[in-house]
Amino acid sequence: MDDARDRGLTLNPKYDDHGLITAVVTHVTSGEVLMVAHMNAQALALTVETGLAHFWSRSRQSLWKKGESSGHMLGVRDIRIDCDQDAVWVLAEPAGPTCHTGARSCFFRRIGPDGLSAVDEPGVDAAH
Repeated sequence: MDDARDRGLTLNPKYDDHGLITAVVTHVTSGEVLMVAHMNAQALALTVETGLAHFWSRSRQSLWKKGESSGHMLGVRDIRIDCDQDAVWVLAEPAGPTCHTGARSCFFRRIGPDGLSAVDEPGVDAAH
């Protein structure tokens, strides 16, 4: 165990071999999981500096500010880092749907014995 990283108060993110850490985003008031993404050092720094969530797109290999094209930005209210500093938890106030599908959360489907089913949530029809 690296006591300085695991128990200390010095920010020292443990990025993976691709320079990324996992970012879990939840709604600041409801606690609902909105999305999971990845951050590199620049995305984390911009998120802290601007108060708006930034991520690293693995598919596009580029930095992106959440909601930059849709207007559905994530206003960051708190950022926490886990014990070994390889994942962050972003508590955010969304300015609209978080998911690119238009759903409030990216987690709008449930896995069950019969496959996938829609999770009942306001503003998302069962066809998603």
